[in-house]
Amino acid sequence: MSGRLNEYGQPIGQPLPEWTSRPAPERTIFEGEFCRLEPLDADSHAADLYSAYSLATDDRDWTYLPSGPFDSPGSHRHYVSSSTQADDPLHYAVIDLGTGRAVGTLALMRQDQSNGVIEVGHVTFSPALKRTPLSTEAHYLLMSYIFDELGYRRYEWKCDSLNDPSRKAAERLGFTFEGIFRQATVYKGRSRDTAWYSVIDSEWPELKRAFQAWLAPGNFDEGGHQRQSLASLRRRG
Repeated sequence: MSGRLNEYGQPIGQPLPEWTSRPAPERTIFEGEFCRLEPLDADSHAADLYSAYSLATDDRDWTYLPSGPFDSPGSHRHYVSSSTQADDPLHYAVIDLGTGRAVGTLALMRQDQSNGVIEVGHVTFSPALKRTPLSTEAHYLLMSYIFDELGYRRYEWKCDSLNDPSRKAAERLGFTFEGIFRQATVYKGRSRDTAWYSVIDSEWPELKRAFQAWLAPGNFDEGGHQRQSLASLRRRG
């Protein structure tokens, strides 16, 4: 509880006298050591993405997403093209620097500039991206952009409460679980209870140090396996 009281003896939040509305995220490129994020474009990325998603042995990766699965390159390209028409959600393609090919997407969405709140969503990672340093770096690049460059106060992650892989990913990346919004949405003919997670600006410096330590070349052996987990580096502080 806040230790500040107003003239009526009521507890109130900390003042933010210099707070101003935050800029909207832009269609820009983010360069990392393992991957590059580019604004999603159907001509540049749709064919690569469809090929990458086709590496999966079944369609389970689409169960908890609002879109897909797609039964042809054309239907997927139409979805990609329609997804690029708006700035919220603002979709980015994840490019594997080793191959130069797009292997997944994620988006900045529900952009609340006046309150400095934004959500990462539509995380659609192919088998070529999952459980690789690229996947962690893709999230790090967006989080760094939002906190360090744009100055947002809160970065959200939401998912179907039954989506265990997504919930574990949020926790691994350092998001704090905040609760369940019951019967929050309806999608694909199903009711969804939504699990809410967040990182706030005061937590970012420590989390950033953990990301940088995890992504450092010395944290990987000759086979590309991590020497220390992201969770252990966060606990170390």
